[in-house]
Amino acid sequence: MLEFFKIEESGGIAVATFERLPVNALSYDVYREIGALADLVEQSESIRVLIFAASPLSKAWIAGADVKDLLECDPETRMQRYALINETLPRFYNLDRPVIAAISGPTIGVGTSIASMCDIRVASRHAFFAKPEIDRGVVAGGGAQLLRLGMSVGIVREMIYTGRRFSAQEMQAAGFLDYVVEPDQVLPKAMEIASLIATKSLPALKANKVCNNAVEGMNWQAGYKLTQEYSARLTGGQDSKEGIRAFLERRKARYQDS
Repeated sequence: MLEFFKIEESGGIAVATFERLPVNALSYDVYREIGALADLVEQSESIRVLIFAASPLSKAWIAGADVKDLLECDPETRMQRYALINETLPRFYNLDRPVIAAISGPTIGVGTSIASMCDIRVASRHAFFAKPEIDRGVVAGGGAQLLRLGMSVGIVREMIYTGRRFSAQEMQAAGFLDYVVEPDQVLPKAMEIASLIATKSLPALKANKVCNNAVEGMNWQAGYKLTQEYSARLTGGQDSKEGIRAFLERRKARYQDS
């Protein structure tokens, strides 16, 4: 049972609503639950897509690390914290289902890193983003994740060096956000996208997610060969044949997840 995440599932879509009031700051226990959330989704044979949302009661989507935890840290305990982060966040990033970030409010510090680990980002036009670690006297992590999304080196370094707030509009122009919408349309837009994803074959979704993550560190040819290997495996399944028949017969595919 998760303490900080409420999971609602319907029609292949799971909405994980994060609530740790007042600002959804990340504590040790929250990091552990993020790993547990990834495990829960991967163990499900009905969830096709995950939406990561924040409670409407929270003042932020994710307000970064809980600074109360950090106040007493020394180099050794800080490294212990990083060990936990390095165990749990990769599990979330490598989750074998598509993940949509429904960003309803401020997204700060490691919150930007978690958003960058999602496949698709939908944000309120009132949301803002910041990497304020410089103002806490430490190094901002996650810069490589932002560069992975195609953000310019200059913008990423400006975020890190200044700690200033970047608006949703600035982050969309920089390539970080896919959609910027009115506040009351964040979850509906995420659901709209998720509803399309949820109609697809589960084995195909898993394979595509694995390949999308894997090819990021490869040259184009190695990545292309990896996707070919996964496609060849899927070709032996029933869903691949059903998708082709449905296309030829001009009807909606009836996948059996096999």
